[in-house]
Amino acid sequence: MEKFNLLAACAAGLESVTGNELRHLGYQVQVENGRVRFTGDLRDILKTNLWLRSADRIKIIVGEFPARTFDELFEKTKQLAWDRFLPLDAEFPVAGRSQKSQLHSVPDVQAIVKKAVVDKLSQIYHRHGHLPESGAKYPLEVAINKDQVLLTLDTTGPSLFKRGYRLEKGPAPLKENFAAALVLLAHWYPEKPFVDPVCGSGTIPIEAALLGHNIAPGFKRQFICEDWQWIPAEISKSVRDEAADLADYDRKLAIFGYDIDGQMIAISRLNARQAGLSKEIYFKQQAVKDFKTELTNGVIVANPPYGQRLSDQVSVHQLYQQMGVVFKPLKTWNKYILTSDLAFEKFYGQRAAKRRKLYNGSLRTDLFQYWELAKQRKH
Repeated sequence: MEKFNLLAACAAGLESVTGNELRHLGYQVQVENGRVRFTGDLRDILKTNLWLRSADRIKIIVGEFPARTFDELFEKTKQLAWDRFLPLDAEFPVAGRSQKSQLHSVPDVQAIVKKAVVDKLSQIYHRHGHLPESGAKYPLEVAINKDQVLLTLDTTGPSLFKRGYRLEKGPAPLKENFAAALVLLAHWYPEKPFVDPVCGSGTIPIEAALLGHNIAPGFKRQFICEDWQWIPAEISKSVRDEAADLADYDRKLAIFGYDIDGQMIAISRLNARQAGLSKEIYFKQQAVKDFKTELTNGVIVANPPYGQRLSDQVSVHQLYQQMGVVFKPLKTWNKYILTSDLAFEKFYGQRAAKRRKLYNGSLRTDLFQYWELAKQRKH
């Protein structure tokens, strides 16, 4: 089967997480800013769309080259084998971005690339005038960084974070793939208890349950490439059937989601039901200050409010103090707390064993990591 140069796009700070996921799936990878490169065939395109938990989308690299003038961009784009990917009736919108480059006008860059592709396809398919663009969609992107052009074809469609289970959400929700990345960074194993004490709409516990049952996160959705005529339906069916066989619904999990807001707990239950996981996660209305457990060797992953507005800061800092108090007795637990408040440790009352910088959208956040005593001694 034909091989393609592929990339998994991901959020800044999550490149190593996505890279590790791809390695575990059996690929050799090259990790770069905001993306991880790998190679694969049609089956791999579908498999990585289906299985990657932390990535945003899977793209085929159509071409790469330097360009400092519009003429150069046009000619080098036109030289590429666009007919390998785009049939005569393909609808192919062109998105663009440019950083630190001579060709800094994104609308002009998009227009030049579009014209070059149209010229090439018209030549190949012996057409004059406009192409019909009445068929399946093939989203293209031209990204220029330091005069290096990268032309890609998106195989995913709506971002991979759109799993299909989140019917409702609360204020400032975490994207599903970001929540999954937090679970992966916590090195949680399904035999251990898992707690989110401020679960909001339930995204983190649901992602933990998907991981715990080895359910492919993209299982309940379609990908744009499944509409393309050169990706056989039988390959898609085979990859999906394999994923269904790999899911382990019999594994017993101890996953708990708490929130002070009863309405958020109702939303969490609704989303968990949509994900087919309503019996796997115990949701309960409960304030952080009332949390206690007899369980040991567990993992806590929390995304508390950040207190971006001054009016919220007093209550948020009080919440951080409560976390410090109720989590302190949990000596055998690992705790991972995400916030943009860099003074978090002061209010929590303990310095983190490790901090990791992550970007929640455009917002810089830190993952404050507190490890069980045995793990701390190893370090």
